[in-house]
Amino acid sequence: MKINARIAYTGALFLVVLCGAGLMKPTPRTLKVPEGWPAPNKNLFSKNPLTEEGFQLGRKLFHDGNLSKDGYVSCASCHQQFAGFSTFDHDVSHGVNNTFTTRNAPTLANMAWHSAFHWDGGVNHIEVQAVSPITAHNEMGETLENVIAKLNADSSYPPLFKAAFGNETINSQRLLKALAQYTGSLVSANSKYDKVKRGEAIFSNVEQKGYEIFKAHCATCHKEPLFTDLTYRNNGLPLNRFNDVGRMAITGKKEDSLKFKVPTLRNIQVSYPYMHDGSIFSIPQVIDHYSGGIQKDQYTLDPVLKNGIAITQRQKYELMYFLFTLTDSTFLKDPAYGMPTY
Repeated sequence: MKINARIAYTGALFLVVLCGAGLMKPTPRTLKVPEGWPAPNKNLFSKNPLTEEGFQLGRKLFHDGNLSKDGYVSCASCHQQFAGFSTFDHDVSHGVNNTFTTRNAPTLANMAWHSAFHWDGGVNHIEVQAVSPITAHNEMGETLENVIAKLNADSSYPPLFKAAFGNETINSQRLLKALAQYTGSLVSANSKYDKVKRGEAIFSNVEQKGYEIFKAHCATCHKEPLFTDLTYRNNGLPLNRFNDVGRMAITGKKEDSLKFKVPTLRNIQVSYPYMHDGSIFSIPQVIDHYSGGIQKDQYTLDPVLKNGIAITQRQKYELMYFLFTLTDSTFLKDPAYGMPTY
């Protein structure tokens, strides 16, 4: 026992010396790429190596209300895990001081396969994605300088930054890198659909019919396995009350008017309401829009929608049952993605 105690003491002392000298290296973390999926964005972690310590720091930051001006609104306030990291039941996101944004919070699943972010693609790298919500007056309403000051004043953060980046320095670059490691690691790929593709389950008859309808009418834009082709399209919604012109506000091109990023359909069962402005609250209503609600006089309307989608009432519900198979309960409940308990 004395020998073991001496070894344990020596080992602990050695770790302390290593930490003090800045020689401890973060533990590499591997991004889970599901079998058969395309390669993720190669630039995602090229200058921000994914580590366990960086992921855990990002996870804590994502759930910390101190990133906002009032100390209550966190990233997780609008991107709720149980709703597929979208905002449950609200058409547009809620910010500090009872303010409202102008768009529905998109899901954050499988962001490692994206090269641009937000509904309009206005952010071109995941490492700077968080700047907009943190600093927007109607979202988190804070400045990066104030956020850094608050993190420095919190005794729990310096050791976490040291573990992730080698020393206790807390700055905006490291803050954003840690958040990117967390959000870029959110992979949803264990729904019934995925299990069927892996040969671990089979669709029911109604789900299989719905899958065939999906492939015939929806797969052009909602391409498997991500269930988005990551393009920007006008899907025939009218100009909303916010006068949101979509991607045109970024590019300045008239041909981009009312074009928004095609959202993933993964976890669609729990991520309502839908569309960029949260204007549709149920899956049947979404299908009704595509079958009879498209505004066909818009000159930027996507060509694949010019005739709408011909679908019967029975087929509508078959399609809906297939869409339910995209619900990934493992992802929605995984404690590794949730709020830290320490």
